[in-house]
Amino acid sequence: MLGLFSAMAFFIKEIMLLVSYVKNNAFPQPLSEIEETKHLLLFAEGNQVSRNLLIEHNLRLVAHIVKRMCTQPDVKMSRGLFVRGG
Repeated sequence: MLGLFSAMAFFIKEIMLLVSYVKNNAFPQPLSEIEETKHLLLFAEGNQVSRNLLIEHNLRLVAHIVKRMCTQPDVKMSRGLFVRGG
């Protein structure tokens, strides 16, 4: 039971972090192509710092998708593309 509460607390904390990013538009700038390639290679080797860096620097994209899904409810995702629902 304690594990369930810990998992729920962690999930709520992560959601609150994402909401604060979306609300305040306080995102780190995207990585350059060279930096992104470097960190993708390091992440493929199991580097957790690179994994976290890639996630943090792609939050802007996630926020854009969330905002679009919230403001245009008839838009659905299909194979990674936005399509109009009907």
